[in-house]
This record gives sequence, structure tokens and C-alpha cells, in this order.
Amino acid sequence: MSSLGHQCVDLGEIEPAGSRHLGRRSAVLLTDEQIVVGTATGDVVSFDRTLDEQWRADSDEPSGSLVTISALEGNIVAGERGPAGAVRCYDAATGERRWRYETATDLGAAQTETRFLLPFVADVVTDGDSWYVAARRYERTDGDRQFRSVVYRFDADGSVAWRYETDASPISLDVSGDRLAIAYNRCPGTHQCGLVVLDATTGAERLTWDPGTDGQRRVGDVSLVGDDVVVASHGDYHGYRLDARGGERSRIPLATPESVDGETVYAYPNHVHATDAGAVFVTGNTYPAEGRETEVRHPNEHTAVGVAPDGSQNWRESVGGFATGIGTNGDRLVVPGAQHFRDRDADAHGFCVLDLADGLVRAVDTDGVVSAATLRDGLAAAIEEPVAYHDEERRRGRYRLHVESLG
Repeated sequence: MSSLGHQCVDLGEIEPAGSRHLGRRSAVLLTDEQIVVGTATGDVVSFDRTLDEQWRADSDEPSGSLVTISALEGNIVAGERGPAGAVRCYDAATGERRWRYETATDLGAAQTETRFLLPFVADVVTDGDSWYVAARRYERTDGDRQFRSVVYRFDADGSVAWRYETDASPISLDVSGDRLAIAYNRCPGTHQCGLVVLDATTGAERLTWDPGTDGQRRVGDVSLVGDDVVVASHGDYHGYRLDARGGERSRIPLATPESVDGETVYAYPNHVHATDAGAVFVTGNTYPAEGRETEVRHPNEHTAVGVAPDGSQNWRESVGGFATGIGTNGDRLVVPGAQHFRDRDADAHGFCVLDLADGLVRAVDTDGVVSAATLRDGLAAAIEEPVAYHDEERRRGRYRLHVESLG
């Protein structure tokens, strides 16, 4: 498909994003034959590799934005942020729905219909036999944050093999062999471990780890490589490589507190992808140590950092804006660039493809913000969303799918 070059197709009309991030509301997946999009309106749309639409599965009732999507042996599974927090499975060839599970049955109904309070399927991954799903619901009571969350193993027919329940906030999963790793980005309750590794078959705990820092922030992402676990720590803004028992192999500062123009600022490491070639960590927005607003910028905000297997830094590359997630394939990853909500720099909209060992492979500019991206077999696919910043009288970009040939 190297002849494709760069192509895009409209996905319809949605309300534009604003200056502040509202979280994921789209998802995209590349399979051997398809490009599958989960839309902000709750539809699943399949395109062939020439971007001709194959089928469209309309949203369920009640429905929400589709924010994560995965494939296994002729099946597509999509997860919602919406009133039901549904996990939906479709026939990959026809779009016929095979099963549906409402995580709100376990998590409870939203406190209000506010987007951040809706049940949220944070991640779906597969080991080739089963799906693993992390879902959560958030509410505020007397000013305190509270979470209820469940991690599931679903068999191919939609039956639940096991559940792992906590009062913390799961943000991502990774599965390798007989291990399932869970990253918890907030732990305000009794569950005080930012990382949990389960036996993928039984759901039994095999390892727990935490950065040991004060406050609710713990782990932003996790990646399994060999017998090791690589962790992006929200607690102390470092990247860790742990052995199978949780022992520290290496630790690298990523966006640790730093004085800039007399103000102390930091940024959270939100994503990580690791293979035998090394690891890449991706950081997010600048925050001040005091308050929420700042005019200065951390030098490592919105930055991808390439780390060698021994824990030393290989390279660093700006990714322009906040990345709501990353797409991975072997030793490469694609990073979508959404809003830089402090600077609102429209020149930074787009996505970039990175190699774990060598850094930047390709950067693609877009008019709107990019909210989701994936790559496979020499292709990168990304979802552009329109954006209307509060201090501009214009709308930038459209809701569309971009496909880039990497040669």
C-alpha cells in the first residue's frame, strides 16, 4: 500500500474540541485488511485499505463515544465512554454485532451525565485468545474523588472469565504471555498500588508495585517486555524498568520538578512503549508545583524520550501537544498531538511516528487536533478532530481519518 501516500476521508460532523482536554472520544485500528474507526457519536465504521467504506454499525442506545478498539480472529471489540460504559463485539467482515456487555452493571450509574463522570472503558487489549478490558467510573462526594473500577477477562463469546475490582482508576493495560499488567493513574482509596500484574488466566495477583510517593497520582502507563515491566510514573515523574519481582533495574528522570524563571514546574509521563530495542516515554502538559496556572513551560513537556535497554537516554523529540494515547507496532509507535492548552499552538497539530532506537521517522501536520492514532505494516492512521480555541474566532480542522504510508 506504499502507493497510497497520504489520504483522508471525512467522518461526519461533531462538536469541535475546545481549549481544555475532554479526554478521548474517538478510536482507530488497523488490521490486515481494514481500517476501523470508533467515532465520537458511537458508530463503528470499517474501511478497506483504499478508504472505501465497507460497513457501518450504528450506535447503541444508550450510547457514548467509542474510545478504545481492538481486534481478535475476525472480531472487533470497541469500548465506550457513555451511560452504559458498553463493550461491544462485531463481526469484522460484516459489522454484525455479536455481543455487548454494559460495565455500568458493575460500576454503577453516572452521578450526573457530565462527560467525566460517565462509565469509561479505558483500555481493551488481547492476547490472541481473550480480551482484557479496564473500565472505571468516577464521582465526587463532598469534594473527594472516588473511583470504582473493574478489569475483566472476556472469552471470545463475551462471557466473563474473571473480574478484578478496586477503588482506584485504571488507565492502561498490557498483556504478554501469561501476564496482564494494569496501570492505575489515581489511587485515592484503599487500593494503593500504581501497578498490578495479574495472572492472565486466573486473574490472581502476581506483582504489585508503587512509586511510593504522596498523593493520588501513581502510574500513567505500563509496557511488558521479556520478564520485565516498564512503567511511566506519575508519582515522581520518572521512567522505571522493573524485574519480574518488582526490583528496580533502571530509573530515568523524565519531567521532574524544575525551576524555570523562578517557578517550579513538572509534567506527567503519560505513555510508554517498550521492546527489546528499548523504550519510549511520552510526557504531557506543564503544571506548577503551586496552583494550576503558569506562564512558564517545563523543558520536557510534550516530549518523547527514547531510552536504551540499560536505562540511558538515546534521544528526545517534541510531539507538539498533549497525547491522549499512543499506537504501537513492534519497535515503532505513533503519537497523536492534540491541544497544547496553555499555548494553543495550532502549528503543533498533527501526529508523529517514532522508532524506539532512532527517534523520529515521520511527522504529519493537520489542521485540527489529533485524538487517536495507530500503525501497522508500513501505514499510520490517525483521527483528526475540529477544534475551536476560546481565544480565537475560528474553527480549525474537520472530523476525518488520515492514512499515511511510511514507505
